[in-house]
Amino acid sequence: MSTDNAAIARRAYQSLEPYHVLAYFNPGLGAAQTDLGLDGHAFYVGARAVPLGEAAGPVVTAAFYNFSPSLTESAWERARAAGLAAIDERRYAMLDEQYRSILGDACDEIAPLLPEFESLLDGLPVSGRPLGAAWAASAIPEAPHLALWRHLSVLREWRGDNHIAELISHGLDGIDAGVFHEAQLPEDVPRRVLGHRFFLLTRGWSEDDWNAAVDRLADRGLAERVGDDHRLTADGYAMYQDIEARTDQLTGASLDASFADLIERTRRFVKPVIDAGVLPGTRKKA
Repeated sequence: MSTDNAAIARRAYQSLEPYHVLAYFNPGLGAAQTDLGLDGHAFYVGARAVPLGEAAGPVVTAAFYNFSPSLTESAWERARAAGLAAIDERRYAMLDEQYRSILGDACDEIAPLLPEFESLLDGLPVSGRPLGAAWAASAIPEAPHLALWRHLSVLREWRGDNHIAELISHGLDGIDAGVFHEAQLPEDVPRRVLGHRFFLLTRGWSEDDWNAAVDRLADRGLAERVGDDHRLTADGYAMYQDIEARTDQLTGASLDASFADLIERTRRFVKPVIDAGVLPGTRKKA
């Protein structure tokens, strides 16, 4: 694979994300939420934002950029009432169960990778990256499979902060950024999308919010309506490509070329998560 730093950043995002995303899609979520007395939104917001500590609601809504502020702040208050430490503990217990079920004895083979991840994360600049900085300051679990999840959470949220900076620089607020990303593209490009209905359900926006965002994008010449859907114009697609490229460049600037090899050695622990068939768009393999 290329040792170009931007290409390494893109490779990391594409290859390692499924290991992290298991926290949000797995058979143990229902039990974890029930044990804490939380609905899905409150558990998600609490578990993802727990490193921010007892932050005020607007701080969390700022970090959860494309989520509805009203949904995020309400979910955060419910999470705080349940106890952030309890959420953190229950989330790790859930992940421990899931990874042991999926990876089995391979969980114990992750340990040699951890010092390299820790060295990489120690060198990341976190100024201006609040959620990445919070996760970088979080405790490292003892179990190797959970430590890896924590390390990938740092990297993922740090990259996400970089991405938000690019969205802001291109004049996209939270809902506009989400609707922009969910638009059809003029070219068939592999990417992760939620879909209209799931985006609204998980992000807490209304149909009116969605349609108003489409109109704003259309007024800027970035999108056009196609029946009940919308797609990016040539200018919109050029901006989409620029945002993605600049996110990779900003992220890659802090990644050493040796990270390419670490990504490849980590992929063997990601593939079983994909093959388990519990993540969206995956199917369990026999």
